[in-house]
Amino acid sequence: MSISIYPITETFAAEIGDIDLSRPLSDADMQAVREAFAKYAVLIFPAQDLTVEQHLDFAAKFGPLERTIEIAIGRTRLRTPPEIADVANLNADGSVWREDARRRQYGMLGNRLWHTDSSFKAPSGYASLLYSRSIPPIGGHTEFADLRAGWDALPEATKKRVRGLVADHSLIYSRARIGFTNYSETEKKALTPVPHPIVRTIAESGRESLYIASHIGKIHGLSDDEAEALLKELFAHATQRQFVYTHRWRLHDLVMWDNRCTLHRGTEFDDLRWPRDMQRATTSDDAEGYGPQVGAVEATANY
Repeated sequence: MSISIYPITETFAAEIGDIDLSRPLSDADMQAVREAFAKYAVLIFPAQDLTVEQHLDFAAKFGPLERTIEIAIGRTRLRTPPEIADVANLNADGSVWREDARRRQYGMLGNRLWHTDSSFKAPSGYASLLYSRSIPPIGGHTEFADLRAGWDALPEATKKRVRGLVADHSLIYSRARIGFTNYSETEKKALTPVPHPIVRTIAESGRESLYIASHIGKIHGLSDDEAEALLKELFAHATQRQFVYTHRWRLHDLVMWDNRCTLHRGTEFDDLRWPRDMQRATTSDDAEGYGPQVGAVEATANY
């Protein structure tokens, strides 16, 4: 039986059925997943019973696996393998973290900002695959915004203004937005800003897309005030309800999204009470499709 595809909207987000990601996929099924991913940008695979190794094996079909940024900033006691970004509210021993936990301050609270994974790296992120191993009884959803549709709906004058602009991305910029500035010199060096164009073309579909994130701190050629005003305008436009899908997690959902053309953010839940064990694999965009205009950037993808 071939896979089943149930679109959430005509061109954004779809559920995928009749597929077991714990087993090797046929070439036909894998091709169907790739085509659905190119069209919908967010795919939901319900009721998947996956080991960490099976999660990583499937993710690796979409490019080189990144390593968690926790290594780059000096955190060595990990709850998961280095190829998994641990976005749970749990300590290494599996207990729920304390209110003053450093990882809570820069991690979860920062993840409530609209962002795209690994835009602060070179190469940047391609596919993220987030798997739910436990979920809270209320809250803790994930919202996704379609930056392709957002671009299409921009006024022509705005498109003309932003086309060709390049922005600097760093985790330091996004965490400063929530008041977190406590970085060591080693961390600051690891989080050196990386430039990316604000508009890019997605190779598989040929569609143009905005490429923005809360990780942006500067836009080349604009003053800080001008850059902040433009970003505020673009975020307000791109995250309007008509461009957003909200995923309400079920146990053992695997959700994957295209970081090149989507924004996402987590919603609130009682993270000091309810465990929310979410584990993410992210692959690097090793064939970034926006051309050579940015120039060479130091490789920081080994986070």
